[in-house]
Amino acid sequence: MAKPMILTVDDDPQVLQAIARDLRKEYGDRFRILRADSGAAALEAIKELKLRNETVALFLADQRMPQMTGVEFLEQAIAIFPEAKRALLTAYADTDAAIAAINKTSINYYLTKPWDPPEERLYPILNDLLDDWFASYRPPFEGTRVIGHRWSPNSHKIKDFLARNHVPYQWLDIERDQEAQELVNYSGVDNAELPLVILPDGERLVKPSNIEIAAKVGLQTQAKQPFYDLAIVGGGPAGLAAAVYGASEGLRTVMIEREAPGGQAGTSSRIENYLGFPIGLSGADLARRGVTQAKRFGVEILTPQEVAGIRTNGNYRYALLKDGSEIACHALILAMGVSWRRLNVPGIEKLTGRGVYYGAAMTEAMECSNEKVYIVGGANSAGQAAMHFSKYAQQVHMLVRGDDLGKGMSQYLVDQIGATENIIVQLNSSVVEVKGEESLEALTILNNVTGEQETVPANSLFIFIGAVPHTDWLDGIVERDERGFILTGPDLIKDGKRPKGWNVDRDPYLLETSVPGIFAVGDVHHGSVKRVASGVGEGSICVSFVHQYLAKVL
Repeated sequence: MAKPMILTVDDDPQVLQAIARDLRKEYGDRFRILRADSGAAALEAIKELKLRNETVALFLADQRMPQMTGVEFLEQAIAIFPEAKRALLTAYADTDAAIAAINKTSINYYLTKPWDPPEERLYPILNDLLDDWFASYRPPFEGTRVIGHRWSPNSHKIKDFLARNHVPYQWLDIERDQEAQELVNYSGVDNAELPLVILPDGERLVKPSNIEIAAKVGLQTQAKQPFYDLAIVGGGPAGLAAAVYGASEGLRTVMIEREAPGGQAGTSSRIENYLGFPIGLSGADLARRGVTQAKRFGVEILTPQEVAGIRTNGNYRYALLKDGSEIACHALILAMGVSWRRLNVPGIEKLTGRGVYYGAAMTEAMECSNEKVYIVGGANSAGQAAMHFSKYAQQVHMLVRGDDLGKGMSQYLVDQIGATENIIVQLNSSVVEVKGEESLEALTILNNVTGEQETVPANSLFIFIGAVPHTDWLDGIVERDERGFILTGPDLIKDGKRPKGWNVDRDPYLLETSVPGIFAVGDVHHGSVKRVASGVGEGSICVSFVHQYLAKVL
């Protein structure tokens, strides 16, 4: 934790040096001693301290300074650091002005020059002020701060990116938090330019991309080596498992993740049926554990980084990245997972990120306090989200297209939802329209049985309506089914014939695609079981097929 500051201001260089020396001698072990030679310079310095989220404990300002007196400086400094103690240094002739300033600007004390000996005339007074300050001091948040509008898609994207990559941050809503507006003013940024990201060192990023943020918060976005034994595209449970097993068995391994390790499972608020965790764990916790384990074995994790294509050259496979670079490897595992299917109703594109969200969007949970939340979907992910949001929202309405919640949801979740008073399940219900100007304001809900429609006020809608693979970029590279899922193993054998272009004298391994040495695991491959445990299992056993492949080609 950074030391609090004591700032002393005086236009006389000799006096300034002397007071800073005495302060450093007595308080240097607990405080940082800063000095400024004018009120204007001091104000600029404390604005920068505010942006770096550092704390001033005490202002000690000389009264007789040109352009800006000590009292005038303290009047402005109070607005920036209202909790700081304030003391005025005066000549004997300025005593009356100092007393008036105490009444006018809430100055805590005044001291006359000279203050020798400091053990008698300086330290006892400042000790009393600092003890009083410490009694109510609460250390500030140390980390990245995000300032923006609740209904801004860019603000939501940044919060989601930081949260899913386990980067601590503080969210400040420009419309709710006075401090947010102050920080924007000190930064010289217009509200129309938000979101604003303020890094721990005070550096400001205006409307940054995820990759710009990643470079500043210490995430790795570029490969360290030109060649790897194994490259994995996607960092969900399947990809993380493959990375752990590959690296632990001696393969030089890199994992490339477009958004954040954990994939769709990483956004789950609670996974209660995963073996070995009897009280359950969150998707974020599972992702964090997986990343820690992978890094322990030496896996390089690139995030956010996106693979835009694949090419082969003999026994080498190349992952072509969206930034134009490429990563070469012997074997490649595709573990991209799936994304939530989009709800195609009037008004939804405009309001996505402005009250309409796909997936759990757990960064928005606190914002829903004492509101009604609507969830579309009837499978486990929707049920887990409903349970999570029920801790914050006044009511959670689950809109389920079917006539029985148990048809698509595990029984333990059905039971939990039934026992939670503020969750209301509306069966045979579908959203047919969303309405709002700057943010979501209302939903139109259709009763699929009666045909009746009802429009209800709403601020937050979370959608869980099935998953689709985004594999169009693999067209012409590996074979896929009609929905875009990647075909592997026995599914590639048709009428006893191996896939077109297959150039090795063996059938494809269980999780191998139509290109030898390229494998697919987890939700992205045809016939996968959409469960976390299944993805982890496939990721781990796939590495054994990678070893078999490498043994034949190397």
